[in-house]
Amino acid sequence: MVAIKAGDVDAAIARPSPQTAVFLVYGPDSGLVGERVRRLVAGAVDNPDDPFQLVRLDGDELASDPLRLADEAHTVPLFGGRRAIWVRAGSRNLAPALTPVLQTPPQDAVVIVEAGDLSRTAPLRQLCEKMPAAAALPCYADSARDIGALIDDMSRKAGLRVEADARELLLASLGADRAASRSELDKLLTYAHGRDVVTVEDVAAVVGDVSAIAFDAAIDAAFLGDFATLDRSFTRLQAEGMDAGVLLGFALRHALTLMAARQAVDMGSPPAVAIGSFRGLHFKRKAAVERQLRLWTTASLNRTAMEVGQAVSATRRHPQLATQHALKTLWAVAGMARRAAR
Repeated sequence: MVAIKAGDVDAAIARPSPQTAVFLVYGPDSGLVGERVRRLVAGAVDNPDDPFQLVRLDGDELASDPLRLADEAHTVPLFGGRRAIWVRAGSRNLAPALTPVLQTPPQDAVVIVEAGDLSRTAPLRQLCEKMPAAAALPCYADSARDIGALIDDMSRKAGLRVEADARELLLASLGADRAASRSELDKLLTYAHGRDVVTVEDVAAVVGDVSAIAFDAAIDAAFLGDFATLDRSFTRLQAEGMDAGVLLGFALRHALTLMAARQAVDMGSPPAVAIGSFRGLHFKRKAAVERQLRLWTTASLNRTAMEVGQAVSATRRHPQLATQHALKTLWAVAGMARRAAR
């Protein structure tokens, strides 16, 4: 059984065990899931662009034909060498297709499964956490340390230094989704190209409109049960071309952080102290977040975090419906808040 801890995932990818035949990469941060899957693929084969070395399969199709994956995994490479099979999990149960591969691991192939957020009871996660030939790699929203490392790495490669205040603002603005964080840092570093230093003004000019600050009104409205403000904020964000999946990612991070603060309150901390778990919380939002703490319980926030995480996965599987998923989910959150306020 190889259930990797979230903090050990990067090390496991850098030095994968040769006994591992199946890697399950899952979690609510779809950008981080995709990034780690690509790293595993790059480490497994010499040329990911070679169709003889890398095979891409759809999880729902494999669920309809469970033996197909085992056949593919045990196929002898035409030109020798190792092969990788990249499977994108869908809505159907993929565990029956993986079971024969794990029972008789292939010698010259590795299976890499890209999945969304999976509960502890999800059959796919349970299978990969208990079988010795599998490794389950969770991908959760970046911590401040992770974001800091990403900022430092990308700025160093760009030959730029980020001022301390600018770095703090970035830490407060990024983190719900790794792909979104990379995209915003790419824009910022391109904007600052030709100079030596990235300033607070640069961050505000480039990142501010798409950072956590841009979603605060919609997220706070949802968690306070304020349908009117939620509707106005969502409409405005939609008009500005928001990424609905990123919005849901910020909503998920908010739910998890609010749950940590609620747990602190349950243990005796005053709400004003408990909200210290909100990194970079603007002073204008403190009153709103304190009201949310009074409305929500730990149990209800746990349920909400799971529902929002499922919505994040749904937007990834069906990006053409991302806006609908986001609106439906935030309205459901607002409904729970409104009922709690009665």
